[in-house]
Amino acid sequence: MSTVILDTITGKSTATTITIGSTPVVSASANSMTSRGEGSAQTSIQQGLAKAWANFHGVGGTALDDSFNITSIADNGTGDTTITVANDLASVHWSYAACVEENDGAGSGRGVALETGGKAAGTARLIHKDGDANTFRDLPDVGFVWFGDLA
Repeated sequence: MSTVILDTITGKSTATTITIGSTPVVSASANSMTSRGEGSAQTSIQQGLAKAWANFHGVGGTALDDSFNITSIADNGTGDTTITVANDLASVHWSYAACVEENDGAGSGRGVALETGGKAAGTARLIHKDGDANTFRDLPDVGFVWFGDLA
């Protein structure tokens, strides 16, 4: 086995492109790196990464179970939580994915959503409900992920 130790990789024919065989696999420019995806499509590595995520529980007291780029979580009341990121996103125009433990065996579907007006560059205010009764409810397992540009 060999070890390669270096500070800079530079493409031979194009300084910003790395090629394996005859296939360009990575291109870089200022603050951007792309990788070859399916076929000839390129995908931005920065755009495709989650910028923050949180896994938390609200039952027995709201608390983070695990997280990335999160500074705090606040319990605003039953079924109402605010998550604060450590490094803000560039604007309020970020996207998210959320999930909850669906069923406790009693047939009650559950859901989580952003509170109306609950989106900011550095926070997300979530509401979580018991779907069958349409009532706010603290849930045992909630996951939330941010996608977008960091500030």
